[in-house]
Amino acid sequence: MRPSPNFAAHAAVVAVAVAAVAASRALCGAAARAVVAGCVALLAAVPALADEAAAWAALRAGGVVALMRHGDAPGTGDPPGWRLDDCATQRNLSERGRGEARAAGARLRDARIAIDRVVSSPWCRCIETAQLADVGAVAVEPAFANAYVLAEQRAALRARGLAAVGAWRGQGVLLVVTHGENIRALTGENAAPAEIVVVTRVADGTLRAIGSIPPR
Repeated sequence: MRPSPNFAAHAAVVAVAVAAVAASRALCGAAARAVVAGCVALLAAVPALADEAAAWAALRAGGVVALMRHGDAPGTGDPPGWRLDDCATQRNLSERGRGEARAAGARLRDARIAIDRVVSSPWCRCIETAQLADVGAVAVEPAFANAYVLAEQRAALRARGLAAVGAWRGQGVLLVVTHGENIRALTGENAAPAEIVVVTRVADGTLRAIGSIPPR
């Protein structure tokens, strides 16, 4: 079996790093430590780069789901007395979060990713993220409501989220803008704000993560 391009690239980076570590033995003190630290950082970056490459490849191929966490919104949960029908009572996007949403949308458009449908949690920070990404009309989907705030409904929300994804039959990409806790419940992945986790359905109805695209 021929090695995959990713495997070959990883092997090359590892070889360079190992050679650099070996060379560092000829150095001393701070210089040697700096070389080793640089190599450790390089090796740590390899899986992340491969993970992102796999995510982009799957998006280009289509037939997958992109689970996106809303952009940066300082704080945790929502303030006491929050109401779903009043954005002013909720935790909302910061300017950084708005920039992350716009940047994510720009990257998807620049890569010519075919977004078939965009759905969002009913929380304002998710709707705003989806709108600012500007890759399609946004439909609110209660199945992706906040599983952190509605912790007692986490299992039910997971089941409803899986059902919503399972019912989709597009050829392109289904973009779901939701919350970190929902992505964790659906995939086991811990997504950063504005991170996109690309998943595919498996035979038992669950989702398998292919890779992820960190925010910029």
